[in-house]
Amino acid sequence: MDETEFWEIVDSTREAAGDDPEEHADVLFERLLGFDPDYVRDFARHFEVRYNRTYHWDLWGAAWVLLRGASDDAFDSFRCWLIGQGRKVYEGAVHDPDALADLLDDFDEEIDGDAEDLGYAADDAYEQLTGGPLPDLGMPDPPPEPEGEPLDLEDDTALAKRFPRLWERFRD
Repeated sequence: MDETEFWEIVDSTREAAGDDPEEHADVLFERLLGFDPDYVRDFARHFEVRYNRTYHWDLWGAAWVLLRGASDDAFDSFRCWLIGQGRKVYEGAVHDPDALADLLDDFDEEIDGDAEDLGYAADDAYEQLTGGPLPDLGMPDPPPEPEGEPLDLEDDTALAKRFPRLWERFRD
């Protein structure tokens, strides 16, 4: 599987789910069941690389603004949701988290930003296909702390300064 194939699966399953994050995980799981276990493991590896790449203070700050707060677990779910939004949104946010203000058509904090189950779709599909757990992907351990300059996530003034477009669009 190459990167283009990965994103095609993410995009097509999101569209089939009508952009519903909970339904997206179910549709992705069903789609992955149509592949052989090695392909599912490759998908999981691609997902994990992108997931680890989002462990960054600026993305946590963007999640905090959008969700009006984001615990460790909420940020993990947000990172899965971000991948589920597709290549354009994902790459744009990784490059400039404040760009989410322009990349997102809308954002409902009750529905959007939470796609924890999306992160388990490949594991569940692999287990269903083989009867055993997904083997170790051979990925390096993520860093113990997010990359980048730490943020005081509870300082609204600092968040508004660091993410002016997001703050203006989703918090003002």
